[in-house]
Amino acid sequence: MPTKKRTRAPARKSRQQRKRAAPRPAPAAAEAKTTIRRLRSELAGALRKIEELQASADTDFLLGIPNRRGFERELARALAYIKRYRAAGALVVLDVDRLKPINDAFGHAAGDQVLKAIVAVLTSQVRSSDIVGRLGGDEFALLLWNLGEADAKAKAAALEDTIDRLTFQFGGSMITAGASAGVAMLGSHTELSRALEEADSAMYLRKAQRRHEG
Repeated sequence: MPTKKRTRAPARKSRQQRKRAAPRPAPAAAEAKTTIRRLRSELAGALRKIEELQASADTDFLLGIPNRRGFERELARALAYIKRYRAAGALVVLDVDRLKPINDAFGHAAGDQVLKAIVAVLTSQVRSSDIVGRLGGDEFALLLWNLGEADAKAKAAALEDTIDRLTFQFGGSMITAGASAGVAMLGSHTELSRALEEADSAMYLRKAQRRHEG
């Protein structure tokens, strides 16, 4: 009777052979988490930098209040709110009466001192929800919430009076600057550019009136 041929089982691979044959593992989970944390931190830093640059672009460097760009941005937001919720407000444009003669006679450092004192008055005389901005040069704007026309004009007159009473000593002389303010009311149909034009025109009328009175 023929002998049955036995089939030999394949030889087992050694541990070292199996290790060499195995596919390379994916990156370790810990390494992946570290990379994710690093990328998130870099992204957060970049976003903070963007916010800082945006804030600096909207802020007057000398006075630390919104510049024209920043103030118009706030005014646009306010008008959108007023239109949606039928709220009310007032826009005051205020111009310093004698800043140029002060700059010419005593230098721009003296003019800067006057501007800083006026900003201190404006910010101290309004509520925290109101906005004070510098439109440029010697012209400022105030966004005042929930004031009727009579109250807004009374506030503008009070600001004029307080600034009129400020005194400065330059070169041994006592100097006053003064200011003239105009008011435009803000309602559900107010457009930004029109409101600024109305308040600006009212301010120039007031300035002419003060010259005549003086």
